[in-house]
Amino acid sequence: MKRFLPATVSTLVAAAYVVYRLASTGWEPTGWLELGDRISGGASEGSEGYDGQFFYYIALDPDPSSVSAKLDDPAYRYQRILYPLIARLVSLGVEARIPWAMLLIGLAAHWTGTWSVSEVLSDRGLSRWYALSYGLWVGLVAPVGIGLSEPLAFALAAAGMLSLERRRKLSAAALFGAAAFAKETTLVFLAAALIVELLTDRQARAIAAYAASGALFGTWQLWLLGTFGAVGLRAGGDTATAFEWIPFMGLFRVGFFSLAALGLYLVIFGPSIVLPSIWGTVASVRELLRGARDTETLVLLGFCMLIMGLPFSTFREPLGLVRAADGLVLAAILFASARRWLRPLRYSLFWSAMLAMVLPR
Repeated sequence: MKRFLPATVSTLVAAAYVVYRLASTGWEPTGWLELGDRISGGASEGSEGYDGQFFYYIALDPDPSSVSAKLDDPAYRYQRILYPLIARLVSLGVEARIPWAMLLIGLAAHWTGTWSVSEVLSDRGLSRWYALSYGLWVGLVAPVGIGLSEPLAFALAAAGMLSLERRRKLSAAALFGAAAFAKETTLVFLAAALIVELLTDRQARAIAAYAASGALFGTWQLWLLGTFGAVGLRAGGDTATAFEWIPFMGLFRVGFFSLAALGLYLVIFGPSIVLPSIWGTVASVRELLRGARDTETLVLLGFCMLIMGLPFSTFREPLGLVRAADGLVLAAILFASARRWLRPLRYSLFWSAMLAMVLPR
């Protein structure tokens, strides 16, 4: 029973947030999804809503020719097809059940992701409770109550890392590949696992499995290009800006509009995202120079680079920023635990303080 406690605690917290969201929207089945009428209803002066609405629309009607009119960036939104498809399957396509199916999937995924992290920690002889750093991260808890795909995507990625820990490489390849169809940033896990396999064991079956997962997602991108006229693998969404080449330039651009806002961002996100990404870059590069050839190191470096290059459109939206840091949180826990570095693991528990962000929503 103890092995399930961290996952259960974190899921209860996420469930409490779900109840809070439902209560604040009058228990309206779709109210928590923040449906906007500017895109779906064609109202030029209407509300924008939030990203969960796009998963809901796809789950309601996966036909790309009809649902594209309700998506602000069809290729970008449609590439994250796994979450809405599972919601449609679980709900049996019944419209009234789809919002509830999305909630249940989010909660189940969050439990699974936290449990997978706790299992990795236990296998490495460490306390399972460090998994709360993942389970109580606001960038994973908030999406459960807003209908987003991050809990599913990173649950699959965490399960893939657990499979790697237990030398089940074919399962890991399948899980990493599936995660990419929930959120494309999880491709970092697949790429890192493939690179490490090429540099170390060089098992033909494992290499073929990783390559097949990557090829399947690449084929999906070609289908998106043919269907919507664009690939999804890019910065996307309404009013999206491009990725930056100068580290943290997306953050500094906040100061071009308001120095006070930049100062507030540095106070809140400096200790929680900026400094951890700098630490992760230095630590992972140092380990690589020392000869490390493990997936955790490459995953951490990959997500740190992603954070540094995030576009201004992500940095200017606090919830979008903490969602973008989900990979950094998971990678830091896996990297530190692989080396039994207790200090970073202990510090990581302070990430749970960021849950204060969900209260105003």
